[in-house]
Amino acid sequence: MTSNHILVIYPELHKTKVAVYRNIEPVFLKNISHSRDELAKFKNAFEQKDIRMACIRDELERNYFPMDTMKVIMGRSGLVKPVSQGVYRINDEMVKDLSEGLRGIHVTNLGALMAHEFAQEVDIDAYIANPVVVDELSDVARITGHPLFERKSIFHALNHKHVAYKYAKAINRKYEDMNLIVCHVGRGGVSVGAHKNGRVVDVNQAYDGDGPFGVTRSGTLPMGDLVRMCFSGDYSKDEIMDMITTKGGYTAYLGTDNIPEINQMLAEGNETAQQVSYALSYQVSKEIASHVATLEGKVDAVILTGVIFDSSKFLENVKARIGSIAPIALYPSVNDVEALAMFGVRVLKSEVKVKEYE
Repeated sequence: MTSNHILVIYPELHKTKVAVYRNIEPVFLKNISHSRDELAKFKNAFEQKDIRMACIRDELERNYFPMDTMKVIMGRSGLVKPVSQGVYRINDEMVKDLSEGLRGIHVTNLGALMAHEFAQEVDIDAYIANPVVVDELSDVARITGHPLFERKSIFHALNHKHVAYKYAKAINRKYEDMNLIVCHVGRGGVSVGAHKNGRVVDVNQAYDGDGPFGVTRSGTLPMGDLVRMCFSGDYSKDEIMDMITTKGGYTAYLGTDNIPEINQMLAEGNETAQQVSYALSYQVSKEIASHVATLEGKVDAVILTGVIFDSSKFLENVKARIGSIAPIALYPSVNDVEALAMFGVRVLKSEVKVKEYE
C-alpha cells in the first residue's frame, strides 16, 4: 500500500504529538498525554521510547493509518552536533549521537530516534529539520569574556525559521534579504535571535536558560550568587540544573507551569502573577532591543511568537517598549508540527536538498 502520507512525530515533556499529512493537508492530529506518574517510572527520557512508540502505533492503527501508508517520516530534532539550517536524513551516526546523549539527554532526542525506528520497519527514510542546535552565530557572538567558555547556539530554530519565512512570504520578500528580530516565548524557555540575511547571527542559549526567564527557565541569574549557591553544599548539581531549567521562572514564583492556571491567576488579579508577567515582558523587551545593536540599527521587523502573546496585556507591555524599533508581526500559535510537515512535502517534491549528518 502506498500514498503520499507524511508522518510527523513530535515528543514533548508530558505528551507526544503525532500527525499525518496528505501532501499539505493535515488529515490526522493527536496529542497523546503521558501522566507524570507514568513517566516517573523511567530513569530518563530514553527509557520512555518504547511506551511512546506503542502509543503512536495504537493511535495510527485505530485511525486507519498503518505505517506502510507513510512515504516520509519527520521527527522532532534533538541535541545533535551543531549543524547549519536545513533537512537532514536520520542516519546511523545521528542515531548514535542521540542515543549516547552526545550533547545532552532530552525528550526531544526521541523524535528522531522514534522516526528512524518506524521508518526502518517499512524501508523508507526519516528526517529532521532545523534542529535546536542550528549554529549560524557570528564569530564575535561566540566570545563570552573568558577563553574557557564559548557561547553556543541552542534555541527554537524550527519555529524561528518557520515564522521568519512565513512573514517574508506574506510581504512578498525573501527571508535571505531581510534583517529580523524573532522572539519565541515557549512553554519552557525564551529565545530571541537576530536574523541577518537568512542567518541567526546571535541568539541566547535557551536550552540552559540563558536570557530572559520563562515558564520553567530561570534565565540569566546573578553570577556570583549562583556560584556561591553551587558551592554552599546545600544543593547537588542536578538540583541546581533543575532550578535553572525546569523549576525556575513562573514555576518557581507561582508553583505551576500550567499556562491555563497561570492565565487564571492573572485574570483573578493575583498580585505575584501580575508582577512576574510584567517582569517577563520587561526582560523580553530588553533582549529584543539589544539586537538592534546586533543588526547595526537596520531592522526590517520584529516577530513575536508563542502562546503567551495571546495575552493582550503581555503583548501591550512588550509593544510599549519595542514598538518604535520596526514593524511588529505576531504569530502566537507555535506550530512546529506543521513546519516539519511542510519540510516533508518539500522532500517529496525534491524542492529541498537533503543533507547528510556527519
